[in-house]
This record gives sequence, structure tokens and C-alpha cells, in this order.
Amino acid sequence: MYVIGVDVGTGSARAGCFTTDGRTAGRGEHPIETWHPEADHVEQSSDDIWHAVCAAVRDAIATVDAAEVVGIGFDATCSLVALDAHGKPVTIACDGDDRRNVIVWMDHRAIADAEAIDATQHPVLQFVGGSISPEMETPKLRWVKEHLPATWRRTAHWFDLPDFLTWRASGRETRSLCSTVCKWTYLGHEERWDASYFAAIGLGDLAADGFVRIGTDVRSPGRPLGTLDEVTAEQLGLPPRTAVGVSIIDAHAGALGMLGAHGADAPLDHRLAVIAGTSACHLAVST
Repeated sequence: MYVIGVDVGTGSARAGCFTTDGRTAGRGEHPIETWHPEADHVEQSSDDIWHAVCAAVRDAIATVDAAEVVGIGFDATCSLVALDAHGKPVTIACDGDDRRNVIVWMDHRAIADAEAIDATQHPVLQFVGGSISPEMETPKLRWVKEHLPATWRRTAHWFDLPDFLTWRASGRETRSLCSTVCKWTYLGHEERWDASYFAAIGLGDLAADGFVRIGTDVRSPGRPLGTLDEVTAEQLGLPPRTAVGVSIIDAHAGALGMLGAHGADAPLDHRLAVIAGTSACHLAVST
């Protein structure tokens, strides 16, 4: 039996096929297009990303019996995806191009919004180090609401990219505890969104809607989420009903592998993982 791991970075989608005891059986990679329409704006297309994922998975399983694949999991960058009520892309581009519906993680259009959020000194900010980054999602949402009001009205689903991938694979709107806590200000230890925070930063309508646009079903990474339907399975070249797991942030997936590596002598809470790519992250765990 085999499992598939999909890693979507800034420039490409990568897929690995592994035996259930951890041996690599195949690998695939496909590039992702990125637009830089103006300073601080970095945009992608969720349709293009999904096409890259499908191509990478098909290459990864080219030398194995796809009928023996039993599960698939996804990690990705923390980019913001906008979809309408029918699951179609909604533009986040100033020129109105619906193909470009992803604000990439490193996009800095929301610097002023992050500063305005910090000025509220809301208690939620203590869980993001006391100061929110313009690379996190609530500053970007605030920017869209102010600068692209038509997009704000049209968008029925705001996804972190890892959760968009599991939604596209399974049809389930489940969000990952990893991305919602780290990038969206979800209070994981209390299993809730803080409505007062969203009201304070000008996004109270998300709370008024019961948070359905940003997620009400939040689960831990790796937990069962659903299965591939027939259409998605055909796109990926995998069997229908293949199990799909809850997603995780790409750097955190790398840290999970590094910190849990076999043969390390140091106790788990004495290890540090350095994850390098378009950006570099230092991640550790403690009791």
C-alpha cells in the first residue's frame, strides 16, 4: 500500500509517493505561475495550483499501482484563497482578473492594515507574538474589504491554501488547527474564534455570519477529513474513496519530519528545525 504527500510551495507543487513503512516510491513536481502586478502585490491562481498538484501526483505514481494508494495529505504555503458560493475563483487583483484569486503569503499589500490591527491592542494579539504580520490573513482580509468591496461581497469561502487543497480534494470545508491558529487568530486552546477581535478590526460581518466564510469545522492536522470523489480521483489519477487527511502549513510539515527524525539523540523538546525555502523558519516544540 502507498500514501501520497503533496507539498505546495511558492514556485511549484511537489508530490511524493511512499510505502506505509516510509520508503519513497515516486516523486513529481510541476511549476506554479506567479504574478507581481505592482509593488508588494504577489498573486497566484488556485486553478493553476490545483493543475500543478494533479500533474505532480500523476508523475509521483507513474511507476506504482495506483489502486494500492490508500491516503493523501497536503501541506502548503499560508496564502489566502477567495472563492464564490459555487466554488469559483473570485479576484483579489486590482484589475479584476478572476484567475488571480490567491494573495500569496509574502504579499505585503496589507502593511497599513496590520499596523491598524496592532493599534487596537486586542488580547488576541498575545497569541501572535503581540504584533500581527501583514503576511497573516486578517490584515489581508481587511485590505480586501476596503479596497475590493465587490470581491468582499462575492466571496463565500476564504481558505488558507492548505485547506483549499483538502476542500478541492474532498469537498469538505474543514480547516486545519495549524493554519487557523498560526495565521488567522483562531483560539485553538479554547476552540473558538473571538468575535470581539473581528469587530474591533472592522471585520465584524464575518462574526455576524457565524464565521461560515472562514471556517466552523476546525481539526488537528493529519486527522481523517473525508475521501476523494470520483471526479477529483480521476484528476489525480488515484482511486475514488482514497482517504484525505487534515492539512498542515508547509514549514510545520517540514518541522514535524525533522523533529521526529529517527536516530536523533537529543530529547524532542531540545531540538530545533530550520526550514529553508523562499523564506526560512526556525521551529521548535516544548512540553
